[in-house]
Amino acid sequence: MPTVGVVIIGDEILSGKFADENGPYLIERLRELGADLCRLAIVTDALDDIAGEVRRCSESYDRVITTGGVGPTHDDRTFEGIARAFGVGMHPHPELVALLDGFGIERTPASMRMATVPEGSELVPTPGGSYPVLRMRDVYVFPGVPKLMKQKFEAVAEHFAGERVRTARLYTRQRETAIAAALGEVQAAEPTVAIGSYPRFGEGSYRVIVTLESRDDDALERAVQELRGRLELVEPGL
Repeated sequence: MPTVGVVIIGDEILSGKFADENGPYLIERLRELGADLCRLAIVTDALDDIAGEVRRCSESYDRVITTGGVGPTHDDRTFEGIARAFGVGMHPHPELVALLDGFGIERTPASMRMATVPEGSELVPTPGGSYPVLRMRDVYVFPGVPKLMKQKFEAVAEHFAGERVRTARLYTRQRETAIAAALGEVQAAEPTVAIGSYPRFGEGSYRVIVTLESRDDDALERAVQELRGRLELVEPGL
């Protein structure tokens, strides 16, 4: 299954001027697609921060997504940061320049920032879209504006598709200290099942939600049945 690192770029997110909408959206969508999101980082507009995080994610995961920093202003530095991450130069991409011309955008230093990209970049077509997605090796570059980001991601979502994870939840009135041994033993017996426990307070008759996740249906069912026999379970609505 593809592993993914997401890099949210923008001082405006870290300063609290705007809330991040792209991270929560990608968490949900990548899960639905069957990709494993392994890291989500929010970094400043500084070149070293962008380059360092992109490099780290590219070295660690199958795919990397960046959002933000692709406009015409001085603080839009994502393309330059990605170029620095891979140690390559920058050049105007002919197709992007043609798109600017097609939109009637004058070729100025500001507008050309949107068409000057890392050497080796390619454009991923977006069916029905007017502007392609830029990809540099394993890094897919998206705008920061949430509406545009979502549109463009959906156009290339198949690049992130894998086998979906199946899930189950169990609810218990017991404390975590009382169930820890059982969870650990079942986890050891079924290593392809990810078991987690999450305390809750005042949400119902239960104290802990136990989650089980796997791409192996048989292993998931075995783990669920084993825990059903070992935990004091309740219905979540009671």
